[in-house]
Amino acid sequence: MEVTALSLLTLGVLLAEPVSRTLAAASWPARDPVGALLVWQAVGLAGGLALLGSGLVYGLAPFGSSLPAAVPVAFDALADAAMPAKVGVPQVLALLATLALALRLVGVLAAVTVRTLRARRRHRDLLDLLGTPWPAAPGARVLDHPVPVAYCLPGLRSRLVLSAGVLDALEPQGVRAVLAHERAHLRERHDLVVLPFVAWGATAPFVRGMVCAQLAVAALIEMRADDVAAAAVPPKQLTSALRTMGGAAPAAALSSFTAALDSRLHRIDAPPLPLPVAVRALVRLAALALVAVPTVALLML
Repeated sequence: MEVTALSLLTLGVLLAEPVSRTLAAASWPARDPVGALLVWQAVGLAGGLALLGSGLVYGLAPFGSSLPAAVPVAFDALADAAMPAKVGVPQVLALLATLALALRLVGVLAAVTVRTLRARRRHRDLLDLLGTPWPAAPGARVLDHPVPVAYCLPGLRSRLVLSAGVLDALEPQGVRAVLAHERAHLRERHDLVVLPFVAWGATAPFVRGMVCAQLAVAALIEMRADDVAAAAVPPKQLTSALRTMGGAAPAAALSSFTAALDSRLHRIDAPPLPLPVAVRALVRLAALALVAVPTVALLML
């Protein structure tokens, strides 16, 4: 099991740092944002499994030849207060480090989730007081403000918000493009896609690869929403609307995680050639395989 633990630790470190940096700097994700988001989720899940699993496997190695066999033996030994002689300080430290990392990650994720939900609830209450339902777009609310702003507030009771400035500044096609963009965020729950990476970044902000992952995922969800909007209206209408609004959005909105506006506009005006169908299929298979590697190592080796 020591070899398995070392292999998992190596995989976790590689995914957290050089792999994340390389993927964040790659150009192909712009050609397949959906596939790239799947790969990023696989990197995050596989990295977490590998890092946590490595300490668990090493710490429980004296109890059995595989993790499934060692876990029940370890619980029995703990209940009987009869630790094997092979359990030494390194194994105890590995288990404590794994527990600390797991508690840190879960605690940060829970804190970020609670803080986000509270902010959204307060924001939603204010919108219900200050916003006016817009019959032309079911579920949308209009704020009486001259600055053109549009954003979505995700959740079980989501809100789609436009300012009066948007309706004054944009043609109907432009408003339609903006609504399509924000509805893509809501429909595909991009807030849930980005949340684990926010937690990872907060858990270990000193690891540059994790910060790169958070920024890259934020950029990809904007690309995906832009693609949906560009399919609903002429791309020029979308770029015109984005230029008019200047990418502005309240800090509590999902679009606070945006890529540079100029890069988005360039990508809409000159969309990159999509990846071939076979390559897109390989990307999705690679994401699945990436998650399978630490899973198999933990359950079978």
